[in-house]
Amino acid sequence: MIRFLQPWWLLAVLPVLALAAAYVWRQLHRRQYAMRFTNVDLLRTLAPKGLGWRRHVAATAFLLCLLVLATGLARPAIDTKEPLERATVMLAIDVSLSMQADDVAPNRLEAAQEAAKQFVGELPESYNLGLVSFAKSANVLVPPTKDRGAVTTAIDGLVLAEATATGEAVFTCLEAIRSVPADGAAGIPPARIVLLSDGYRTSGRSVEEAAAAAQAANVPVSTIAFGTDSGQVDIGGQLQRVPVDRMALSQLAETTQGYFYEAASVSELKQVYQDMGSSIGFRTEPREITQWYAGIALLLALCAGASSLLWSSRLI
Repeated sequence: MIRFLQPWWLLAVLPVLALAAAYVWRQLHRRQYAMRFTNVDLLRTLAPKGLGWRRHVAATAFLLCLLVLATGLARPAIDTKEPLERATVMLAIDVSLSMQADDVAPNRLEAAQEAAKQFVGELPESYNLGLVSFAKSANVLVPPTKDRGAVTTAIDGLVLAEATATGEAVFTCLEAIRSVPADGAAGIPPARIVLLSDGYRTSGRSVEEAAAAAQAANVPVSTIAFGTDSGQVDIGGQLQRVPVDRMALSQLAETTQGYFYEAASVSELKQVYQDMGSSIGFRTEPREITQWYAGIALLLALCAGASSLLWSSRLI
């Protein structure tokens, strides 16, 4: 999608549109004036033969040239993905009791652990990686580090607990990210949060508050809604349904300019992590394409000049 780095320059299009309107009005006025001739045969002998629509080509090309030039003043740009040489990634995993549901074999937690370890192994070695688990509260199990073994060991040791503090997980990740020291002259590396959850928030600060904090810190949060709507867990001898809260996770990702994914099986979750690894390894940067507009304007100017010379023997 094309966007403009200095959109106020688009006002320069207005005079061009006014000039185009004046040209159309002029052509209509000339036609009405010509129809006043009573001697139609004389008019036919005086009017140029065989031009028709061709007499408008030069003017149309010239007006389009001006339109493209005026638009180019606004510095058009397209978004491009630039690979990150360094980054901090915080992985947050829900360990609430609903993660023992077996709608995803063998159960949600074990499936999440297996897929998360694959994700850890595929991240570039130059990235810092941290791990947060959350239930009633959120805890940093591994602060951002390049030691993949420490993260993998912590994933294997995840333990279920009551409640779901989704918002607190984001706040805890942000605190861990702030603890990462600057990398010399390169400064603090860009950060990303990857959050997996299967249920509704039942504890701690709201997801909306967390999204606002992540947005203010310029940290995208990519979310994974894991599980199915048919999931059930046995709590106190009673089966309770534990559907996935897709809406909150989707809004969290959208607000922070992250990505939202759904997964209902181990294979789907592994694919999500694989896709996510490809996306978080890049950042979006605007690439100015003003030179494209200049090239198009030049071609239109040449077209206007050539058609004018060809059909009226004049350059302008």
